[in-house]
Amino acid sequence: MYHNIGQPPEGARLRSLYVRSGAFARQMRVLRLLGFQGLSMSDAMPYLRGEKSGRIAVITIDDGYVDALENALPALRANNFSATCYVVSRRTGQHNDWDAAALNVRKPLMNDAQVKEWQAAGMEVGAHSRTHPRLTTCTDAELFAEIAGSKSDLEALIGAPVTQFCYPYGDLDARVVAAVRQAGFSAATTTRRGRTASADDLMQLRRVLVVGSHFLHMFLIKVFTSYEDKRG
Repeated sequence: MYHNIGQPPEGARLRSLYVRSGAFARQMRVLRLLGFQGLSMSDAMPYLRGEKSGRIAVITIDDGYVDALENALPALRANNFSATCYVVSRRTGQHNDWDAAALNVRKPLMNDAQVKEWQAAGMEVGAHSRTHPRLTTCTDAELFAEIAGSKSDLEALIGAPVTQFCYPYGDLDARVVAAVRQAGFSAATTTRRGRTASADDLMQLRRVLVVGSHFLHMFLIKVFTSYEDKRG
């Protein structure tokens, strides 16, 4: 699980959410050298359903910032990897208005043309709601608009099915999960720590958060050992 790929802007809070471009490139290269294939969520679905086995790492990037296109895409393509970027469908071409004040930075989000460029490069577009609310606070009508609406928004934009969802803030309950399933998504990711296993609920998948303070050895420990599983 990544958020920002690049240098933290001056004055930004939660600077750990920024993984510098060089560090990201090294992480992708090490995965490949160790025999792992980096996959998007949709490419990984046969493995997540237990239909296939292999050495895979599912790569997800939240929010849809421009730096995913500018800084993550070159490293992904260099290693012949795919990845999923979860886009806030009614905020394309704008900024992170849901947490800009808290983070003290207005980060530019990919516009429609850039989202289509990401997809045309062989990457996947996933849905991250329409406006990035806390879904458990939404009414039923709002929940439908945020979840099913984001799916229809993005499908109309890229002209392809959008089958993957990510819960904003990792905020969910049984009602939210049911709405995601009813909207027709194949799987959904949370912020719960840990590596996903094929027996896990596809609508509540765990992830390994990668932050900027992780040196390469820590990245390897988090990804390849039970370190995160024990903290989930």
